[in-house]
Amino acid sequence: MTAVNNNQTILPQSLLDQMNGASASKKSTAEEAQDRFLKLLVTQMQNQDPLNPLDNAQVTSQLAQLSTVTGIDKLNGTLESLMGNYQSAQLLQASNMIDHGVLAPGSQLALAEGKAIFGVEFPSDVDAGQIVIKDEAGKVVQTIDLPPQKAGATPLLWDGTTADGTKAPDGNYTFEVKGSLGGKDVKATALQFGVVTTVSSSANGVLLNVPGLGGLTLADIRQVL
Repeated sequence: MTAVNNNQTILPQSLLDQMNGASASKKSTAEEAQDRFLKLLVTQMQNQDPLNPLDNAQVTSQLAQLSTVTGIDKLNGTLESLMGNYQSAQLLQASNMIDHGVLAPGSQLALAEGKAIFGVEFPSDVDAGQIVIKDEAGKVVQTIDLPPQKAGATPLLWDGTTADGTKAPDGNYTFEVKGSLGGKDVKATALQFGVVTTVSSSANGVLLNVPGLGGLTLADIRQVL
């Protein structure tokens, strides 16, 4: 008859490590570890020394560990399922934005047929704001003064009129936004306009693909037009 040494851990450390995620093997799950543990426990109980039986406290402790690991494994499975459902819901929500115009952080301004849509975002109310539009060479072509603005995103339209009153040719421009409150500068965000063409799912979540802006998350969208 094989005697069991009560000074040794009933469950091998390698198995405990595997149950607790220390092992990188993807083949062993908490359920498999549970089966292996129970088989090992039964074998040891069958071969234990009647004069030196297994320590009940030690067995109880390791059963508690096993229960915790199994519970965590089930919880992880539930969380993965919830995340999958959440991402599916986001994908459905994002698909409704295809062919819609959006405003997202960016400083490019596309003038087409004498019109260009863009936007500004202020973190707080401002007394005044200013937009500086530059051509591709970096030359200032127009400066637009804004009246007091509320906090948040505001869509704007440039009709292509330059500082000297002439019309700027269609093409690509850039713009900067400034704001002030009580004589102090307020950090402002330039918002670029684009149209959502497709949506996709990635490791970072759902992405809205917008030419000129790239892949945007729903959190990047400041306003849907």
